[in-house]
Amino acid sequence: MLMDGWRPPARWRAKKKTTKTPSSFSLLSDGYSSLIGKKRKQSSVGDADSLSLCGLDINEPSAKRSKATSLAGFFPIKTAPLKRLGQTLQAIFELSQGEQDLVEDLKLAKKAYHDPMLKLSIMTEQELNQIFGTLDSLIPLHEDLLNHLFQARNPDGSTEHVGQILTDWLPCLSSYTAYCGNQVWAKALLDQKKQDRRVQDFLQRCRQSPFSRKLDLWNFLDIPRSRLVKYPLLLREILKHTPDWHRDRPHLDQAMQMIQSVLADINRCTGESECQFYKDRLLYAEVGQSDALIQRSRTLCCHGELKNNRGLKLHVFLFQDVLVITRSVSMNEQPASYQLCRRPIPIRQLDLEDLSDGEMRVGGSIRGAFSNNERTKNFFRVSHRVSGGPLESHCFQASDAFNKQQWINCIRQAKESAEARAGQEDPSLDLVQAETELIQYQIKMEDAKEQAIAADMDAGYQEDVRC
Repeated sequence: MLMDGWRPPARWRAKKKTTKTPSSFSLLSDGYSSLIGKKRKQSSVGDADSLSLCGLDINEPSAKRSKATSLAGFFPIKTAPLKRLGQTLQAIFELSQGEQDLVEDLKLAKKAYHDPMLKLSIMTEQELNQIFGTLDSLIPLHEDLLNHLFQARNPDGSTEHVGQILTDWLPCLSSYTAYCGNQVWAKALLDQKKQDRRVQDFLQRCRQSPFSRKLDLWNFLDIPRSRLVKYPLLLREILKHTPDWHRDRPHLDQAMQMIQSVLADINRCTGESECQFYKDRLLYAEVGQSDALIQRSRTLCCHGELKNNRGLKLHVFLFQDVLVITRSVSMNEQPASYQLCRRPIPIRQLDLEDLSDGEMRVGGSIRGAFSNNERTKNFFRVSHRVSGGPLESHCFQASDAFNKQQWINCIRQAKESAEARAGQEDPSLDLVQAETELIQYQIKMEDAKEQAIAADMDAGYQEDVRC
Protein backbone atom coordinates (compact mmCIF):
# COMPACT_ATOMS: atom_id res chain seq x y z
CA MET A 1 0.00 0.00 0.00
CA LEU A 2 1.24 3.46 -0.82
CA MET A 3 -0.45 5.07 2.14
CA ASP A 4 0.31 2.65 5.02
CA GLY A 5 2.15 5.43 6.76
CA TRP A 6 -0.97 7.53 7.33
CA ARG A 7 -4.51 6.96 8.51
CA PRO A 8 -7.17 9.60 9.30
CA PRO A 9 -7.71 9.98 13.09
CA ALA A 10 -10.93 8.35 14.26
CA ARG A 11 -12.03 11.45 16.13
CA TRP A 12 -12.87 13.28 12.90
CA ARG A 13 -16.63 12.87 12.63
CA ALA A 14 -18.64 12.53 9.48
CA LYS A 15 -20.59 15.56 8.40
CA LYS A 16 -23.20 15.83 5.69
CA LYS A 17 -22.86 17.85 2.54
CA THR A 18 -25.43 19.02 0.05
CA THR A 19 -24.54 18.82 -3.63
CA LYS A 20 -25.30 20.71 -6.78
CA THR A 21 -24.23 20.16 -10.36
CA PRO A 22 -21.46 22.58 -11.33
CA SER A 23 -22.28 25.38 -13.70
CA SER A 24 -20.92 25.42 -17.23
CA PHE A 25 -20.03 29.00 -17.89
CA SER A 26 -17.09 31.18 -16.99
CA LEU A 27 -17.68 34.89 -16.62
CA LEU A 28 -15.64 37.75 -15.20
CA SER A 29 -16.93 41.29 -14.98
CA ASP A 30 -16.30 44.46 -13.06
CA GLY A 31 -17.66 44.89 -9.56
CA TYR A 32 -18.12 42.57 -6.62
CA SER A 33 -21.41 41.17 -7.92
CA SER A 34 -19.60 38.89 -10.37
CA LEU A 35 -18.06 37.11 -7.41
CA ILE A 36 -21.48 35.72 -6.51
CA GLY A 37 -21.95 32.33 -8.11
CA LYS A 38 -23.91 29.18 -7.57
CA LYS A 39 -23.87 26.74 -4.65
CA ARG A 40 -20.78 24.92 -3.54
CA LYS A 41 -20.03 21.86 -5.63
CA GLN A 42 -19.43 18.59 -3.79
CA SER A 43 -17.30 17.20 -6.58
CA SER A 44 -14.34 18.99 -8.05
CA VAL A 45 -14.84 21.65 -10.69
CA GLY A 46 -15.87 20.26 -14.06
CA ASP A 47 -13.95 19.57 -17.22
CA ALA A 48 -11.39 22.22 -18.07
CA ASP A 49 -12.85 22.43 -21.57
CA SER A 50 -16.37 23.14 -20.30
CA LEU A 51 -17.57 26.70 -20.01
CA SER A 52 -17.82 27.34 -16.29
CA LEU A 53 -18.78 30.39 -14.27
CA CYS A 54 -15.64 31.68 -12.59
CA GLY A 55 -17.84 33.34 -10.08
CA LEU A 56 -17.42 32.59 -6.41
CA ASP A 57 -19.74 30.36 -4.44
CA ILE A 58 -21.94 31.85 -1.76
CA ASN A 59 -22.72 28.67 0.19
CA GLU A 60 -19.91 26.96 2.04
CA PRO A 61 -19.48 23.17 1.96
CA SER A 62 -19.55 23.31 5.75
CA ALA A 63 -23.16 24.48 5.82
CA LYS A 64 -24.49 21.16 7.12
CA ARG A 65 -22.98 20.66 10.56
CA SER A 66 -24.15 19.04 13.73
CA LYS A 67 -24.38 22.37 15.54
CA ALA A 68 -27.06 24.84 16.46
CA THR A 69 -27.77 27.09 13.50
CA SER A 70 -30.67 29.14 14.82
CA LEU A 71 -31.59 31.28 17.83
CA ALA A 72 -35.31 30.77 17.30
CA GLY A 73 -35.60 28.47 20.31
CA PHE A 74 -33.95 30.96 22.64
CA PHE A 75 -36.16 33.97 21.82
CA PRO A 76 -39.95 33.44 21.85
CA ILE A 77 -40.95 36.43 19.65
CA LYS A 78 -44.52 37.65 19.27
CA THR A 79 -44.66 41.43 18.69
CA ALA A 80 -43.35 43.03 15.49
CA PRO A 81 -40.51 45.07 17.11
CA LEU A 82 -39.30 42.04 19.02
CA LYS A 83 -39.58 39.90 15.90
CA ARG A 84 -37.38 42.35 14.04
CA LEU A 85 -34.85 42.25 16.87
CA GLY A 86 -34.91 38.47 16.76
CA GLN A 87 -34.21 38.46 13.03
CA THR A 88 -31.22 40.77 13.55
CA LEU A 89 -29.86 38.51 16.28
CA GLN A 90 -30.33 35.50 14.01
CA ALA A 91 -28.35 37.15 11.19
CA ILE A 92 -25.55 38.07 13.60
CA PHE A 93 -25.57 34.51 14.93
CA GLU A 94 -25.16 33.15 11.39
CA LEU A 95 -22.21 35.50 10.86
CA SER A 96 -20.51 34.24 14.02
CA GLN A 97 -21.27 30.58 13.35
CA GLY A 98 -19.98 30.87 9.79
CA GLU A 99 -16.67 32.27 11.05
CA GLN A 100 -16.28 29.37 13.43
CA ASP A 101 -17.00 26.84 10.68
CA LEU A 102 -14.52 28.57 8.36
CA VAL A 103 -11.70 28.52 10.91
CA GLU A 104 -12.30 24.81 11.54
CA ASP A 105 -12.22 24.00 7.82
CA LEU A 106 -9.03 25.99 7.20
CA LYS A 107 -7.27 24.22 10.07
CA LEU A 108 -8.54 20.88 8.75
CA ALA A 109 -7.16 21.60 5.27
CA LYS A 110 -3.72 22.21 6.74
CA LYS A 111 -3.74 19.37 9.25
CA ALA A 112 -5.35 16.64 7.12
CA TYR A 113 -3.94 17.50 3.68
CA HIS A 114 -0.95 19.86 3.68
CA ASP A 115 1.04 18.46 6.61
CA PRO A 116 0.65 14.72 5.79
CA MET A 117 1.53 15.22 2.11
CA LEU A 118 4.63 17.15 3.12
CA LYS A 119 5.66 14.60 5.76
CA LEU A 120 5.15 11.63 3.40
CA SER A 121 6.88 13.46 0.51
CA ILE A 122 3.80 13.02 -1.68
CA MET A 123 4.40 16.55 -2.96
CA THR A 124 7.34 18.89 -2.61
CA GLU A 125 7.18 21.89 -0.30
CA GLN A 126 7.27 24.19 -3.33
CA GLU A 127 4.29 22.43 -4.93
CA LEU A 128 2.29 22.57 -1.70
CA ASN A 129 3.08 26.27 -1.30
CA GLN A 130 1.74 26.89 -4.81
CA ILE A 131 -1.45 24.89 -4.21
CA PHE A 132 -2.26 26.14 -0.70
CA GLY A 133 -1.08 29.69 -1.35
CA THR A 134 -1.46 32.01 1.63
CA LEU A 135 -4.11 29.88 3.34
CA ASP A 136 -2.14 29.90 6.61
CA SER A 137 -2.43 33.69 6.85
CA LEU A 138 -6.24 33.52 6.64
CA ILE A 139 -6.65 31.46 9.82
CA PRO A 140 -5.55 34.16 12.35
CA LEU A 141 -7.45 36.75 10.34
CA HIS A 142 -10.79 34.99 10.88
CA GLU A 143 -9.90 33.93 14.41
CA ASP A 144 -9.51 37.63 15.20
CA LEU A 145 -13.03 38.42 13.99
CA LEU A 146 -14.42 35.42 15.83
CA ASN A 147 -12.78 36.54 19.09
CA HIS A 148 -14.20 40.06 18.77
CA LEU A 149 -17.69 38.69 18.08
CA PHE A 150 -17.39 36.42 21.12
CA GLN A 151 -16.34 39.31 23.34
CA ALA A 152 -19.33 41.35 22.16
CA ARG A 153 -21.84 38.71 23.27
CA ASN A 154 -24.39 39.42 25.97
CA PRO A 155 -24.76 37.07 28.95
CA ASP A 156 -27.66 35.32 27.17
CA GLY A 157 -25.41 34.52 24.18
CA SER A 158 -26.88 37.13 21.81
CA THR A 159 -24.98 39.94 20.07
CA GLU A 160 -26.64 43.26 19.29
CA HIS A 161 -23.81 45.43 17.95
CA VAL A 162 -21.34 44.30 15.30
CA GLY A 163 -21.00 47.39 13.09
CA GLN A 164 -17.89 48.84 14.73
CA ILE A 165 -16.28 45.40 14.89
CA LEU A 166 -16.79 44.92 11.14
CA THR A 167 -15.57 48.36 10.09
CA ASP A 168 -12.37 47.79 12.09
CA TRP A 169 -11.87 44.26 10.70
CA LEU A 170 -12.93 44.45 7.02
CA PRO A 171 -9.72 46.17 5.77
CA CYS A 172 -7.91 42.95 6.72
CA LEU A 173 -9.69 41.20 3.84
CA SER A 174 -7.17 42.75 1.46
CA SER A 175 -5.11 39.66 2.34
CA TYR A 176 -7.48 37.75 0.07
CA THR A 177 -6.08 39.48 -3.02
CA ALA A 178 -3.00 37.25 -3.08
CA TYR A 179 -4.94 34.11 -2.16
CA CYS A 180 -7.66 34.51 -4.79
CA GLY A 181 -5.19 35.66 -7.43
CA ASN A 182 -3.26 32.40 -6.94
CA GLN A 183 -6.32 30.14 -7.27
CA VAL A 184 -6.19 29.64 -11.04
CA TRP A 185 -2.53 28.59 -10.85
CA ALA A 186 -3.20 26.41 -7.80
CA LYS A 187 -6.06 24.59 -9.52
CA ALA A 188 -3.96 23.91 -12.63
CA LEU A 189 -1.09 22.45 -10.57
CA LEU A 190 -3.44 20.36 -8.42
CA ASP A 191 -5.13 18.90 -11.50
CA GLN A 192 -1.69 18.10 -12.91
CA LYS A 193 -0.51 16.43 -9.69
CA LYS A 194 -3.66 14.29 -9.57
CA GLN A 195 -2.14 12.31 -12.45
CA ASP A 196 0.43 11.05 -9.93
CA ARG A 197 -0.74 7.71 -8.47
CA ARG A 198 0.44 8.54 -4.95
CA VAL A 199 -1.38 11.88 -4.92
CA GLN A 200 -4.48 10.32 -6.39
CA ASP A 201 -4.47 7.52 -3.79
CA PHE A 202 -3.97 9.94 -0.88
CA LEU A 203 -6.78 12.27 -1.97
CA GLN A 204 -9.12 9.34 -2.60
CA ARG A 205 -8.51 7.98 0.89
CA CYS A 206 -9.18 11.41 2.39
CA ARG A 207 -12.39 11.81 0.45
CA GLN A 208 -13.63 8.41 1.65
CA SER A 209 -12.81 9.28 5.28
CA PRO A 210 -15.51 10.77 7.54
CA PHE A 211 -13.59 13.97 8.32
CA SER A 212 -13.77 15.20 4.70
CA ARG A 213 -17.59 15.06 4.48
CA LYS A 214 -16.97 13.58 0.99
CA LEU A 215 -15.38 16.84 -0.18
CA ASP A 216 -12.34 17.03 -2.42
CA LEU A 217 -9.23 19.00 -1.45
CA TRP A 218 -10.16 21.72 -3.91
CA ASN A 219 -13.49 22.24 -2.12
CA PHE A 220 -11.58 23.05 1.07
CA LEU A 221 -9.18 25.35 -0.76
CA ASP A 222 -12.10 27.22 -2.31
CA ILE A 223 -14.02 27.65 0.98
CA PRO A 224 -12.39 31.04 1.76
CA ARG A 225 -13.66 32.49 -1.54
CA SER A 226 -17.15 31.16 -0.93
CA ARG A 227 -17.13 32.76 2.51
CA LEU A 228 -15.80 36.02 1.13
CA VAL A 229 -18.80 36.69 -1.09
CA LYS A 230 -21.23 35.79 1.65
CA TYR A 231 -20.32 38.83 3.76
CA PRO A 232 -22.43 41.27 1.68
CA LEU A 233 -25.40 38.91 1.96
CA LEU A 234 -25.05 38.63 5.72
CA LEU A 235 -24.59 42.39 6.10
CA ARG A 236 -27.60 43.06 3.92
CA GLU A 237 -29.68 40.75 6.10
CA ILE A 238 -28.51 42.48 9.29
CA LEU A 239 -29.22 45.91 7.77
CA LYS A 240 -32.65 44.76 6.65
CA HIS A 241 -33.69 44.17 10.25
CA THR A 242 -31.81 47.08 11.86
CA PRO A 243 -33.96 50.24 12.24
CA ASP A 244 -32.57 53.61 11.13
CA TRP A 245 -32.55 54.92 14.68
CA HIS A 246 -30.38 52.04 15.97
CA ARG A 247 -26.90 53.21 16.99
CA ASP A 248 -25.31 50.36 15.05
CA ARG A 249 -26.92 51.47 11.75
CA PRO A 250 -24.23 54.00 10.63
CA HIS A 251 -21.47 51.48 11.23
CA LEU A 252 -23.34 48.80 9.30
CA ASP A 253 -23.89 51.15 6.35
CA GLN A 254 -20.18 51.95 6.34
CA ALA A 255 -19.31 48.25 6.56
CA MET A 256 -21.48 47.50 3.51
CA GLN A 257 -19.65 50.12 1.45
CA MET A 258 -16.32 48.78 2.63
CA ILE A 259 -17.03 45.15 1.74
CA GLN A 260 -18.31 46.14 -1.71
CA SER A 261 -15.12 48.07 -2.36
CA VAL A 262 -12.89 45.26 -1.07
CA LEU A 263 -14.67 42.64 -3.18
CA ALA A 264 -14.43 44.82 -6.29
CA ASP A 265 -10.65 45.13 -5.83
CA ILE A 266 -10.22 41.39 -5.19
CA ASN A 267 -12.40 40.54 -8.18
CA ARG A 268 -10.38 42.82 -10.45
CA CYS A 269 -7.06 41.34 -9.35
CA THR A 270 -8.40 37.80 -9.63
CA GLY A 271 -9.66 38.53 -13.13
CA GLU A 272 -6.29 39.92 -14.19
CA SER A 273 -4.56 36.85 -12.79
CA GLU A 274 -6.84 34.48 -14.70
CA CYS A 275 -6.43 36.54 -17.86
CA GLN A 276 -2.64 36.31 -17.62
CA PHE A 277 -2.82 32.58 -16.90
CA TYR A 278 -4.61 31.85 -20.17
CA LYS A 279 -2.59 34.37 -22.18
CA ASP A 280 0.53 32.46 -21.17
CA ARG A 281 -1.00 29.25 -22.51
CA LEU A 282 -1.83 30.50 -25.99
CA LEU A 283 0.23 28.88 -28.75
CA TYR A 284 0.82 30.83 -31.96
CA ALA A 285 1.56 29.42 -35.42
CA GLU A 286 5.13 30.72 -35.26
CA VAL A 287 7.49 31.09 -32.31
CA GLY A 288 7.62 34.68 -31.13
CA GLN A 289 4.37 35.59 -32.89
CA SER A 290 1.76 37.47 -30.83
CA ASP A 291 -1.22 39.74 -31.14
CA ALA A 292 -1.20 43.29 -29.76
CA LEU A 293 -4.85 43.21 -28.65
CA ILE A 294 -4.33 39.94 -26.76
CA GLN A 295 -1.15 41.12 -25.09
CA ARG A 296 -2.69 44.36 -23.80
CA SER A 297 -5.86 42.63 -22.50
CA ARG A 298 -6.21 42.58 -18.73
CA THR A 299 -9.68 41.09 -18.52
CA LEU A 300 -10.98 37.71 -19.67
CA CYS A 301 -14.73 38.19 -20.01
CA CYS A 302 -15.52 34.51 -20.61
CA HIS A 303 -14.11 31.38 -22.18
CA GLY A 304 -15.09 27.80 -22.87
CA GLU A 305 -15.83 25.08 -25.33
CA LEU A 306 -17.95 25.65 -28.42
CA LYS A 307 -18.40 23.62 -31.63
CA ASN A 308 -18.28 24.83 -35.19
CA ASN A 309 -20.80 23.81 -37.85
CA ARG A 310 -18.76 20.67 -38.60
CA GLY A 311 -18.90 19.52 -34.99
CA LEU A 312 -15.25 20.31 -34.26
CA LYS A 313 -14.61 21.27 -30.64
CA LEU A 314 -13.02 24.68 -30.17
CA HIS A 315 -12.00 26.62 -27.07
CA VAL A 316 -12.99 30.25 -27.47
CA PHE A 317 -11.66 33.13 -25.36
CA LEU A 318 -13.40 36.49 -25.14
CA PHE A 319 -10.84 39.01 -23.89
CA GLN A 320 -11.75 42.65 -23.31
CA ASP A 321 -10.74 43.72 -26.83
CA VAL A 322 -10.48 40.54 -28.90
CA LEU A 323 -12.17 37.18 -29.56
CA VAL A 324 -9.68 34.30 -29.87
CA ILE A 325 -10.53 30.92 -31.42
CA THR A 326 -8.29 28.01 -30.37
CA ARG A 327 -8.04 24.24 -30.07
CA SER A 328 -7.13 22.68 -26.75
CA VAL A 329 -3.77 20.89 -26.79
CA SER A 330 -2.47 18.56 -24.03
CA MET A 331 1.23 17.76 -23.82
CA ASN A 332 2.92 15.32 -21.41
CA GLU A 333 0.48 15.74 -18.51
CA GLN A 334 1.13 19.48 -18.51
CA PRO A 335 -1.74 22.00 -18.10
CA ALA A 336 -3.68 22.36 -21.34
CA SER A 337 -2.42 24.85 -23.90
CA TYR A 338 -4.48 26.49 -26.63
CA GLN A 339 -3.39 26.60 -30.27
CA LEU A 340 -4.74 29.58 -32.23
CA CYS A 341 -6.52 28.26 -35.31
CA ARG A 342 -8.04 31.49 -36.64
CA ARG A 343 -7.01 35.14 -36.82
CA PRO A 344 -8.03 36.94 -33.57
CA ILE A 345 -11.13 39.09 -34.11
CA PRO A 346 -11.11 42.65 -32.69
CA ILE A 347 -14.28 43.18 -30.65
CA ARG A 348 -15.00 46.58 -32.16
CA GLN A 349 -14.99 45.11 -35.68
CA LEU A 350 -17.06 42.07 -34.74
CA ASP A 351 -20.68 41.59 -35.84
CA LEU A 352 -22.85 39.20 -33.84
CA GLU A 353 -25.88 37.31 -35.16
CA ASP A 354 -28.22 35.09 -33.17
CA LEU A 355 -29.24 32.15 -35.39
CA SER A 356 -32.65 30.52 -35.03
CA ASP A 357 -32.83 26.78 -34.38
CA GLY A 358 -32.86 24.85 -37.65
CA GLU A 359 -31.34 27.73 -39.62
CA MET A 360 -27.78 26.40 -39.60
CA ARG A 361 -26.19 24.06 -42.13
CA VAL A 362 -24.49 21.16 -40.37
CA GLY A 363 -22.03 18.71 -41.86
CA GLY A 364 -22.68 19.81 -45.43
CA SER A 365 -26.42 19.09 -45.41
CA ILE A 366 -29.23 21.63 -45.13
CA ARG A 367 -31.45 21.33 -42.11
CA GLY A 368 -34.87 22.81 -42.62
CA ALA A 369 -36.40 25.45 -40.43
CA PHE A 370 -38.80 22.83 -39.07
CA SER A 371 -36.08 20.34 -38.22
CA ASN A 372 -35.98 19.02 -34.66
CA ASN A 373 -32.44 17.72 -35.01
CA GLU A 374 -30.43 18.68 -31.90
CA ARG A 375 -27.38 19.34 -34.05
CA THR A 376 -29.00 22.42 -35.56
CA LYS A 377 -29.82 24.13 -32.26
CA ASN A 378 -28.08 26.82 -30.17
CA PHE A 379 -25.98 28.40 -32.94
CA PHE A 380 -24.74 31.97 -33.23
CA ARG A 381 -22.46 33.64 -35.77
CA VAL A 382 -19.66 36.17 -35.45
CA SER A 383 -18.14 37.89 -38.47
CA HIS A 384 -15.74 40.68 -39.33
CA ARG A 385 -14.13 42.19 -42.40
CA VAL A 386 -10.37 42.40 -42.62
CA SER A 387 -9.11 45.73 -43.97
CA GLY A 388 -9.16 45.45 -47.76
CA GLY A 389 -10.24 41.80 -47.59
CA PRO A 390 -13.35 39.63 -47.68
CA LEU A 391 -15.88 39.07 -44.90
CA GLU A 392 -14.89 36.26 -42.54
CA SER A 393 -17.54 34.54 -40.44
CA HIS A 394 -17.54 31.79 -37.84
CA CYS A 395 -20.55 29.82 -36.58
CA PHE A 396 -20.50 28.43 -33.05
CA GLN A 397 -22.80 25.97 -31.33
CA ALA A 398 -23.26 26.18 -27.56
CA SER A 399 -24.11 23.20 -25.35
CA ASP A 400 -27.62 24.51 -24.59
CA ALA A 401 -29.85 27.57 -24.91
CA PHE A 402 -28.68 29.08 -21.61
CA ASN A 403 -25.02 28.68 -22.55
CA LYS A 404 -25.70 30.31 -25.93
CA GLN A 405 -27.46 33.28 -24.35
CA GLN A 406 -24.59 33.77 -21.91
CA TRP A 407 -22.14 33.96 -24.79
CA ILE A 408 -24.32 36.41 -26.69
CA ASN A 409 -24.73 38.62 -23.62
CA CYS A 410 -20.98 38.60 -22.92
CA ILE A 411 -20.05 39.47 -26.50
CA ARG A 412 -22.58 42.31 -26.61
CA GLN A 413 -21.36 43.70 -23.30
CA ALA A 414 -17.71 43.43 -24.38
CA LYS A 415 -18.51 45.22 -27.65
CA GLU A 416 -20.29 48.05 -25.83
CA SER A 417 -17.39 48.42 -23.38
CA ALA A 418 -14.82 48.41 -26.21
CA GLU A 419 -16.72 51.09 -28.10
CA ALA A 420 -17.04 53.18 -24.94
CA ARG A 421 -13.28 53.02 -24.42
CA ALA A 422 -12.57 53.91 -28.05
CA GLY A 423 -12.87 57.65 -27.51
CA GLN A 424 -10.54 57.55 -24.52
CA GLU A 425 -7.68 55.68 -26.19
CA ASP A 426 -4.96 56.73 -28.60
CA PRO A 427 -6.42 56.45 -32.13
CA SER A 428 -2.99 55.50 -33.45
CA LEU A 429 -3.43 52.10 -31.79
CA ASP A 430 -6.40 51.36 -34.04
CA LEU A 431 -4.36 52.45 -37.09
CA VAL A 432 -1.50 50.13 -36.12
CA GLN A 433 -3.96 47.27 -35.62
CA ALA A 434 -5.58 47.90 -39.02
CA GLU A 435 -2.19 48.02 -40.75
CA THR A 436 -1.14 44.80 -39.03
CA GLU A 437 -4.30 43.05 -40.20
CA LEU A 438 -3.78 44.29 -43.75
CA ILE A 439 -0.21 42.99 -43.80
CA GLN A 440 -1.35 39.63 -42.42
CA TYR A 441 -4.05 39.42 -45.09
CA GLN A 442 -1.59 40.30 -47.87
CA ILE A 443 0.81 37.63 -46.65
CA LYS A 444 -2.02 35.13 -46.61
CA MET A 445 -2.94 36.02 -50.19
CA GLU A 446 0.67 35.72 -51.33
CA ASP A 447 0.94 32.29 -49.71
CA ALA A 448 -2.24 31.17 -51.42
CA LYS A 449 -0.93 32.49 -54.75
CA GLU A 450 2.37 30.64 -54.36
CA GLN A 451 0.54 27.44 -53.49
CA ALA A 452 -1.62 27.80 -56.59
CA ILE A 453 1.47 28.35 -58.77
CA ALA A 454 3.19 25.34 -57.23
CA ALA A 455 0.09 23.23 -57.86
CA ASP A 456 -0.02 24.33 -61.51
CA MET A 457 3.69 23.55 -61.97
CA ASP A 458 3.21 20.13 -60.40
CA ALA A 459 0.25 19.43 -62.68
CA GLY A 460 2.32 20.47 -65.72
CA TYR A 461 5.17 18.24 -64.64
CA GLN A 462 2.82 15.26 -64.31
CA GLU A 463 1.46 15.99 -67.79
CA ASP A 464 4.98 16.09 -69.25
CA VAL A 465 5.77 12.75 -67.61
CA ARG A 466 2.69 11.13 -69.17
CA CYS A 467 3.68 12.49 -72.56
